[in-house]
Amino acid sequence: MRYQYYEELKELARNVRLQYGLEGPRILKSDLKKIFKQNGIKLDYWPHPLKGLRGAYFSDEHGTSIMISKKLPNDPMVFTMAHELKHHLTDRAQGLVGKCLKKESSDPVEIGAEVFAAEFLFPEQLFAQLMDKMDVAMGRCTPEDVVRIKCETKTTLSYTGLIKRAERLGFAEKGSLPANGWKRLEEQIYGVPFYKQQFVARQAINDGAR
Repeated sequence: MRYQYYEELKELARNVRLQYGLEGPRILKSDLKKIFKQNGIKLDYWPHPLKGLRGAYFSDEHGTSIMISKKLPNDPMVFTMAHELKHHLTDRAQGLVGKCLKKESSDPVEIGAEVFAAEFLFPEQLFAQLMDKMDVAMGRCTPEDVVRIKCETKTTLSYTGLIKRAERLGFAEKGSLPANGWKRLEEQIYGVPFYKQQFVARQAINDGAR
């Protein structure tokens, strides 16, 4: 029963992408803002800590709004926006719903929102096609492969999401990919980003002037 529910949400995510002309694995905040605007959803950035929440969805007689923690980094913020979009599309009859937690939930409705968001940002079929194009064999996905697909597609799906994609589709054995250290590996493969080089240079100048 849950499997069918989750598969239906994946199909919904693909249909929404098609409806709004979204292609590829790089979905931006601006894309979701346009969808929110067309659906009459007010977006609020909450500046204060949300006690374990990344975002929340509200729908009542006063209207519809999505609240997002302002302090979220870009990728988690985009994912949270997509998560809350699922609640608007399928759960709004319940009124106050859609608590996007910082920790994993066992609630099928919340798991479904995570499933929807992941498929919305980077559809499984597209992920598999790109892995095949990179000649990544089943069960042989390496951390370097994950970094390549992240950086070369500029996807806003996080490394955590990409790991789950690789494991679910059989490109990586469960637990074979590290949970952290991804930014460091990025720099080893692609070099230190220019903005970071500038920061280090300015720090060196400031230290030398003291």
